[in-house]
Amino acid sequence: MRSDIQTNERAFSSKEVAEEVGIATPTVRKYGQILERNGYEFLKDGDRRIFVQSDIGALIALRDTDKPLDDTAKGLVNQQQERLEESNKTEIAIPDTYENLPQDPNQLKEILMFLVNELAATREMNVQLTNDMSDLKITVSRLKQDHHVISSSIGNSTQKTHAKIEKLTEQQNTNYETLLQLEKQKSELLQKEIQNMRDEQKKEWSSQNDFNKRLEEAIQKPKEKRGGLFSIFRK
Repeated sequence: MRSDIQTNERAFSSKEVAEEVGIATPTVRKYGQILERNGYEFLKDGDRRIFVQSDIGALIALRDTDKPLDDTAKGLVNQQQERLEESNKTEIAIPDTYENLPQDPNQLKEILMFLVNELAATREMNVQLTNDMSDLKITVSRLKQDHHVISSSIGNSTQKTHAKIEKLTEQQNTNYETLLQLEKQKSELLQKEIQNMRDEQKKEWSSQNDFNKRLEEAIQKPKEKRGGLFSIFRK
């Protein structure tokens, strides 16, 4: 029997551990195999593992770790070995105190009562520390989940923002192309109007030149023929 297990400490089945830790029963067996492979000791009923509170803490640590499972398991095995060594030292130290115990029954009773109270207080503190550690690990796990949700939300928001920017840029480019085409059409129409005005102006100049030539020819003719001068203005 493991020396770090307290008298009357509650034992859990694989199913109870799965509910306690929040994982599937096959995962409990998988974590148990990983721990044993690295030197962890479980209580056994035949081939069936029996879990205590410290074992549940080890499974929670495997559940929440970001490291490779075997690396985390090795660290948990070291912690268990340290607990076992401390328990063995305590068991060795207690018999040594028997030689120094007082012979007075009343004093012996007081010492025993003191030890009982200290042991009870120590067990209560260990239970509280274990519960606090479990709560802390649960809180850390929830924080990791919240962080994952927040990171996912930020990532989705960033993707949506990029999509909107790309859409606006595309619309801007389309509007620019449209305006450029309109300006090009306006420029072509303006050039045509200018060309038409030039053509009209040329016609006017040509007509004026013809008129001036006829007028000059009429002026240079003899006087008897100047009567035709007025016919020029009738044309």
